[in-house]
Amino acid sequence: MSRVDLIPTVDLTAPDPDRVDRALQNAGFLLVTGHGIDPSLPVAIRETARGFFHLPAPAKQSYAVKVGGRGWLGPGAEANGYAEGTETPPDLKESLSFAAERPTGDAAVDAEWFAPNTWPAEVPALKPLLDDYLARMKTLSDRLLGLLAVALGRPEDFFTRHTGHPTWGFNINWYPGTDTVGAARPGQFRIGPHTDFGTVTVLDREHGKGGLQVFSDRHGWQDAPYDPAALTVNIGDLMARWTDGRWKSGRHRVLPPPADAPAEELLSLVYFYECDPGTDVRGIDSHTYLRAQLDAITAD
Repeated sequence: MSRVDLIPTVDLTAPDPDRVDRALQNAGFLLVTGHGIDPSLPVAIRETARGFFHLPAPAKQSYAVKVGGRGWLGPGAEANGYAEGTETPPDLKESLSFAAERPTGDAAVDAEWFAPNTWPAEVPALKPLLDDYLARMKTLSDRLLGLLAVALGRPEDFFTRHTGHPTWGFNINWYPGTDTVGAARPGQFRIGPHTDFGTVTVLDREHGKGGLQVFSDRHGWQDAPYDPAALTVNIGDLMARWTDGRWKSGRHRVLPPPADAPAEELLSLVYFYECDPGTDVRGIDSHTYLRAQLDAITAD
């Protein structure tokens, strides 16, 4: 099975539900075209966010938060391998993290899951760009959940009936070169091996040698195929559980800066879609699970 077969491209203007079903049984990943996102928007977000990440560390420190917070995750803050029990060194990245903030009216739920985001004053253009992008990601994610329901042989609203007021997370991940992070330690990655936690993840990524790899039982680790016109989509743990294990939560990692291109710098835009707080997913509370996994990957 080639990488193309393992992670096929699905055109959302005329999707093949059977192809989606097969892909999600294998590696839990798809490439999607026909998504309707203007390519100039992620370009503008990257250009703006790069201005923040290139600030001196003391300027960024005022926005520092822990995993699950809204702000800057600095070097050493996160070790994604911890969530699967892999004792990797901390991930070689920095992130700007945002999350759902529209209140539900339930004070306890809002305090934990719908707090206001933090917008760095040094890059004022970022907020209007992300307001646009994140609204589009929410619409696209519901569209994907509709397709997944059909691929599973369920009514189209099987999943979206649980996304009336969902939580989501969004990271702008900065993967600098070795001049910033130093040489990778043994077993250290830009992001360690893990599966995502929610329903679907929508990734706009840059291609690089120190880029995304995907795991399958049949082929082990392989470089993920790349198409500049496509978004990369994978399912997370909640979706895999929702399907009683028919589909695999996509295990993946991001390689460290390559030895033959040590100055390589990449920026990824990662949208993690979840569901309404308190949703029962095959006998577990969705957000009790999400909080435990976020706590698990906290490295400091």
